[in-house]
Order: sequence, then C-alpha cells, then structure tokens
Amino acid sequence: MKPYAHQRKFTARPSPDVLNEREAARMRSLLELIPAHGESVLDIGARDGFLATQLTDRFGRIVALDLEEPMLSDPRVECVAGDVRALPYGDASFDTVICAEVLEHVNPHSLDQACREIVRVARRAIVIGVPYRQDLRCGETQCTTCCRFNPPWGHQSRFDEARLRDLFRDVPISILAHVGSNRNVTNALSTKFMRFAGNPYGTYEQDEACVHCGARLLAPSQRNVAQKVATKIAVLLDRAQRAVTPARASWIHVRFDKAGPPLRPAT
Repeated sequence: MKPYAHQRKFTARPSPDVLNEREAARMRSLLELIPAHGESVLDIGARDGFLATQLTDRFGRIVALDLEEPMLSDPRVECVAGDVRALPYGDASFDTVICAEVLEHVNPHSLDQACREIVRVARRAIVIGVPYRQDLRCGETQCTTCCRFNPPWGHQSRFDEARLRDLFRDVPISILAHVGSNRNVTNALSTKFMRFAGNPYGTYEQDEACVHCGARLLAPSQRNVAQKVATKIAVLLDRAQRAVTPARASWIHVRFDKAGPPLRPAT
C-alpha cells in the first residue's frame, strides 16, 4: 500500500504558459503566498519540480522532495527522495516549507505525523495547498483486486479552514486564500446506485493505486442492464443536486508563520 500518491517521475514543464487555466490559477496563488526571499526552501511532493524551479530567484537553496527522487535538469534544485511522514532533515532546516497537493494523499492515521514533520523542519514560513471541502464520493472507484472502494485520485482526507487549523495548531495562520470554483457533490442515494453499477465514472485514469491493496485501478469492463440503469439514475440525481448547490472553491491555500517577524510574501 502506498503511503501517498505522486509515484511517477516527471520532467519539468518549461513555462507557466503551458498550464491549463485551473492549474495556472492554483500555481499563481501558491507563488503569491511563498515568501519573496530566503536562504532555503523545501518543496514536499515536488512531482515534476515545476514549482521548485519557479523559486530559483527567491531562495539560495531549493530542495525538491518526493517519494521517488524528482528528475530535474536544473542544477539549482536539489532532488531528494523522502517521505513527508519522516523528513530526512533536522529541526528548523528550511526558512520555508511548501507542501501542496500532498496531504490529501496521506493515510488519515498518518496525517498528524506528517503535519508535525512539516512544522518541525520549517524555520519560519509554511505554505499548504489542499482541495477544499472535497466530496470524496465524487469520482469514486472500485478496485477489481480487493473489491473495495477508493476515493478519487487517492485523496483520503477532506480539508477546510477548521481542519487545517487543527492539524497546524501550534502555528498561526497569516494568509488564507481560496482558488477555483466547482459544484462537485453527490449524496448517499446516488452513491449507493453508483456503487451497485460498479462506479464506471470513477477516476480510473489516475496514477494512484488502490489505497487498500496497492493494485492498479481498472474501470469495469462489463456491466449488466440493471447496473446501466442504476448509473443513469445516479447521474440524474447528481445533476439535480448540483443545480441547486452553491459553488465552492476547488483549493484552499494557507500560509502559516512560526515565531519571529513576518516574512514578506511575493507581490
């Protein structure tokens, strides 16, 4: 079983211009929260290193960390394999620690430990990015190996302001931002119909494996008439609910500052 996602190795993207509109907005928000300068920064869950390479003019030392060592050609970025639950650094090793699109993948039983590790290695600023109030039933998949249900994209936890304050209870919030907009929501009845139907519309294109057994997730290849009818009912129920559901942000980004004079964010 994988402790959290982002298992692939990536090559860096050359420019923010290649990002789609949603990703570009998310990246701009993160960059605005990150301090304008500092000696060192740790990017946890760096993936392709895109964010890390945007910080080379702000920090003297940039470390990109993921479960598998990121594959970057930029000599200004140190690439390291590591786990957010047991970071291979001493206390207060980095001026700034960034952890975006990672905590939602961490097993809920390990989430407190992961957040304590982030706080431990940060000297001053901590920048966190996670999905906002995500309905983890939307896009649910079913593993053909163990037959258990999986949340979309391997996201195992749901976050809002209160949850983040609790996880990082020892450091105060200095900046909070909401990014994007969506109405992705479902209900217990629709979820029951969709599960009976085999969850055909789940996020099977994801790289993340089954959170229960680690097997690759595959879309159902055959479904009977009853399952197809159940799918249509579930889709109609969801469509009706979303029509009356207020939009919410797609992501929440939070900047925490440890003791000391506040660091100036980017402008």
